[in-house]
Amino acid sequence: MLQYLILQLCDTATSYCHYGNSHCEAQLMPLPMLEKAVLWAMKEDLSVQVVYPDYALPQEYREVIDRVDHTDIVSSHSDLKDVAQVVVVDDWDELQDISFAKDAVYVLRTTLTSFYKRYEELTSVLQQVSRLNVVFLDVEHFTDADATVYGKALDFLAKDIEQLYVNGGQVQLNLLTDRMMLNKMNNCGAGETNVTLAPDGRFYVCPAFYNESNGYSIGSLDEGLDVKNAQLYKLDHAPICRHCDAYHCKRCIWLNRKTTLEVNTPSHEQCMMAHLERNASRLLLDALRKHGTFLPEQESITEIDYLDPFEKRKEWQ
Repeated sequence: MLQYLILQLCDTATSYCHYGNSHCEAQLMPLPMLEKAVLWAMKEDLSVQVVYPDYALPQEYREVIDRVDHTDIVSSHSDLKDVAQVVVVDDWDELQDISFAKDAVYVLRTTLTSFYKRYEELTSVLQQVSRLNVVFLDVEHFTDADATVYGKALDFLAKDIEQLYVNGGQVQLNLLTDRMMLNKMNNCGAGETNVTLAPDGRFYVCPAFYNESNGYSIGSLDEGLDVKNAQLYKLDHAPICRHCDAYHCKRCIWLNRKTTLEVNTPSHEQCMMAHLERNASRLLLDALRKHGTFLPEQESITEIDYLDPFEKRKEWQ
């Protein structure tokens, strides 16, 4: 069931997930289209997420956007960075200069190599934010050899989080705390619970399908949604994911298609990273419970002996 509409206001709007943006020239969504999109979202009772470019919008755009409850997603270079609900950071060096707001979510987009070199810098960030999402730009390059160094990084950050909680603080880091708090899959829902409207007036599964090459549209604002094989975007039609308990995994539809050519089939790399995170979350949850009652309503996370659920496919039958 559709719940969210993502509005990408300009071709150069910030990327906030795994995808890049190949557009170089600004093409702002026409104002009448924005007005129509906001009205459509209100009629369909959809929550609205607005993805902004770095430049300031004309005042009339802000007035239209403010007609509906919405979430602002901006880059750390935007003039809205101090008031937006989601702030995207693309440069590790910028983390040292940001004045963090406790009521905002921060997204750090990074390569694997940069993360391995600089993850210790997140210690100070975690002390200043309520939530940090780390998003990797090159998941497809993760190798079995990366498992050790990634696991080491997760263990380091888990100790930081444990100490923060013990000292009375609270912080969420998507890589470690999300799984502790979930009892079922919490995927991104692209193509099922949310769709994106781009400046060309067409709907897309998510911004990646507009901003990256080889994407495709799923209808238009004028003609309506037209999602081919809509069942493939649902969890119950994902033969690997529906048996998995790495509930925090976003099951990225774009990465699925990019790496396996199927929207409902994840790559080995995605699964390995998600399960390393899951296992680190298990140890963190156990460690926190040694200090006292913590998430008593949540079941313990069971220990497993694999990183890719495809290895256990015979047990599904």
